[in-house]
Amino acid sequence: MIGYVFAVKIVILAFEKSLKMNVTKIVSIVFLIGSLGLGYYLVNSVKSTIDERALVSEREAAIIEKLMLIREAEIVYQEVNGNYTSDWDKLVDFVKNGEYPIIQKRETVVTLSYGADSSIVTVDTLDIIPARERIFKQTYNVNAANNGTFVDSKVKVGDYATQGVGAYTLIQAGKEVTHRFRESGVVTNMQNVARGSRVTKGDLLMTLVDNKFDPNVDIDRLPYVPGYDNVKFEIYAAEIDKSGSMVDVIEVKNPRPFDPTRSEDNDAKNKKPLRFGSKTDVTTSGNWE
Repeated sequence: MIGYVFAVKIVILAFEKSLKMNVTKIVSIVFLIGSLGLGYYLVNSVKSTIDERALVSEREAAIIEKLMLIREAEIVYQEVNGNYTSDWDKLVDFVKNGEYPIIQKRETVVTLSYGADSSIVTVDTLDIIPARERIFKQTYNVNAANNGTFVDSKVKVGDYATQGVGAYTLIQAGKEVTHRFRESGVVTNMQNVARGSRVTKGDLLMTLVDNKFDPNVDIDRLPYVPGYDNVKFEIYAAEIDKSGSMVDVIEVKNPRPFDPTRSEDNDAKNKKPLRFGSKTDVTTSGNWE
């Protein structure tokens, strides 16, 4: 009988020990699951924040690119028509169908009969090109950087020249010096400079042309904010009195920022909604610059 009681006690003690171990395991498992869940939540939260910031940066980059294109279109429109426009239809039509005159101004000084000098300005239209070409393309002249003897060019017409690579070689102070391109673009013109010819600093050697904007952009979507289907940029153009003189002003801005911290109430100019220009000042600078 005593043996039986002893055996029962042993079984009970074993059960209690096993129960305590099971409870410990259960608590450990619960804590592990909770820790994993909390870790996942924190990682996911951080990732979501990073993804959201990346998306905002991507969308703002697209908006800035569009604002830069609109700005260039308005500047060229003003050069041709004498004023900016707040009419999107007019601006879109100008980019698609407008023309831009290539003008050369020459000033001649003549002496009048009574001894005073007078300037006569002659304006010649050298060419008329599509407005789109003037807006989308940038022309760079490559001039001789120093006096020297011309050796050779490193490119030919039709080549794409990359900023930083060799452009041409001159002999300067008895040494051959290769000068590099300061800009990139397609070589559209090469001056007829023979090997051994003497060149003077500033002489034109070649011309490059490069795209400032994506040539495949949909011009009909010019007024619309990237990332939205039917949200247009707010546009303001007028002639105002500035210190007694009538001047043209232009402002274009995004009315619906993707960045929730951008607000008109911000004192910092670069934290207001993305825009260029001003309703009160003669400027076309962007608040991202």
